Amino acid sequence: MKNKIILSAIFFLPAFASFSQDKNFYIFLAFGQSNMEGNAPVRPEDTVGVDSRFKVMEAVDCPDLNRTKGKWYTAIPPLCRCHTGLTLTDFFGRTMVANLPKDVRVGIINVSVGGCKIELFDKDNYQSYVATAPSWMLGMIKEYDGNPYARLVEMAKLAQKDGVIKGILLHQGESNPNDSLWTKKVKVVYENLLKDLHLKAKQVPLLAGETVNADQGGICAGMNKIIATLPQTIKHSCVISSAGCADAADNLHFNAEGYKELGKRFAEKMLSLMK
Repeated sequence: MKNKIILSAIFFLPAFASFSQDKNFYIFLAFGQSNMEGNAPVRPEDTVGVDSRFKVMEAVDCPDLNRTKGKWYTAIPPLCRCHTGLTLTDFFGRTMVANLPKDVRVGIINVSVGGCKIELFDKDNYQSYVATAPSWMLGMIKEYDGNPYARLVEMAKLAQKDGVIKGILLHQGESNPNDSLWTKKVKVVYENLLKDLHLKAKQVPLLAGETVNADQGGICAGMNKIIATLPQTIKHSCVISSAGCADAADNLHFNAEGYKELGKRFAEKMLSLMK
């Protein structure tokens, strides 16, 4: 009789262990360089009225914000590190919750480093890139214990205990201008994430945004020709147009309104893929 009780307990353990996961908590991983990190100043109006269904998992400790690494918070900006700015993920998440059923929550994990090449997220070769990275970038990389990719995976695994990863968002390319191998490098990162997090590509698409468009005088707009070819290399990927998205005076970063429009486009594409 005792053995039967023990066996019954063992059979019920897996179901009990996964009980806390909420299938209606949709999680999205975001990575890239400064436009994903968030470059526009956070305006007062950006910090009020954020739906509590939109969450951010802090990827670094931010005592000034009363946030702890690995914990969920209402997604009031900044959504990357402690002192970053407004980003497209702010408006991606807000658009998502506004168009999903009321019982669905959305969570963002944003691990990005301004100015970095895509090589920083290559888990097998990132160290050689860090060794040659400019000194001003090292402090940002250090906040992720020197390995942003590993931090993204670490946070994603924690998040998988709470919800379901539904997509991966990328904005990067300004630091890889004219790099004909960029799409293949992105594929390496994407496939590593799928493998390390036990995800299936057809269930977790990759959405990549264009750099500031030529119609705004974008100084890296030429990279968009390469970004446009990403679906040829990664089947389950989509490119999000930046045409008409307003930019800052440097013609490199989007301004707040540009992030708002670009984030909305990311969300609209994701919603259409999720049907």
